[in-house]
Amino acid sequence: MKNTIVVAGATGNLGYRICRELIKKEAHVKAIVRRSSDPEKVASLRKMGVEIIEVKLFNKDELTVACKGATGVVSAVTGLRDVIINTQSELLNAAIAAGVPRFMPSDFSSDFTGIPKGENRNFDLRKEFQALLDNSPIQATSIFNGCFADILRYNTPLFDVKTKTVAYYDNKTDWQIDFTTMDDTAAFTAEAILDIITPRFLRIASFRVSPDDLVALSEQYKDKKFELVDRGSMEGFSAYNKIQRLKDPEGEEQLYPKWQQAQYLYSMFLVHHEELDNSRYPDLVWSKVENNI
Repeated sequence: MKNTIVVAGATGNLGYRICRELIKKEAHVKAIVRRSSDPEKVASLRKMGVEIIEVKLFNKDELTVACKGATGVVSAVTGLRDVIINTQSELLNAAIAAGVPRFMPSDFSSDFTGIPKGENRNFDLRKEFQALLDNSPIQATSIFNGCFADILRYNTPLFDVKTKTVAYYDNKTDWQIDFTTMDDTAAFTAEAILDIITPRFLRIASFRVSPDDLVALSEQYKDKKFELVDRGSMEGFSAYNKIQRLKDPEGEEQLYPKWQQAQYLYSMFLVHHEELDNSRYPDLVWSKVENNI
């Protein structure tokens, strides 16, 4: 008998990949989509073999019907409070009402369990939902994948191809930063949601690189050795981010205002995985850093 997995956020970049990996593993996949979802993305999911469950509203009653018979629910939604707290709470309550045994929240990020409140707005929302999830009767597993590897191509201060610089803080030139590709994250997620016994947290990384490593890689793959740039102390960075947030109240309604982007960079140098769970599913092949810069 096939496992039935419900995926919320299936039309997003990560959600789509999770559906694809589950189909590869011969799971029956049901994607919850709104009526306003991009019809091309919905058609692509359907062509892949995903069952489309169209809902008018993300409320418990509609979602409970969608979750009936499922062996697991994966949330890959993105957004602010209305999504991370409200929508996910409706999905969680529906999964419980439908008798689904396992729930995976949209925690695909750095390990925010070690980040103090106020240092990253988007992580604070996930921690708030985590408290709700941990007080529920369902078995939950969160996957922490560090940063998505594609940010290495975004010209962030960490690895800026335009200025040919690599940033670091608090003398952390050898600080290992966790990166995982979306494809690797999706493949691991598919394995984990089909695994009936998983711990509360799983930590993965396609590769781990330091600012020093990035300088060496720039010389090898970008034809020029990038310059290491000391950006000061973590304490000063934290204070700067808080000031910028106070100056931009409109950013509270935006998913990635500039100060939130800076908070993500701060988080990269604040926490990293002490141990990895990559070997949990030995058939997975992990991407290499040289293919992602």
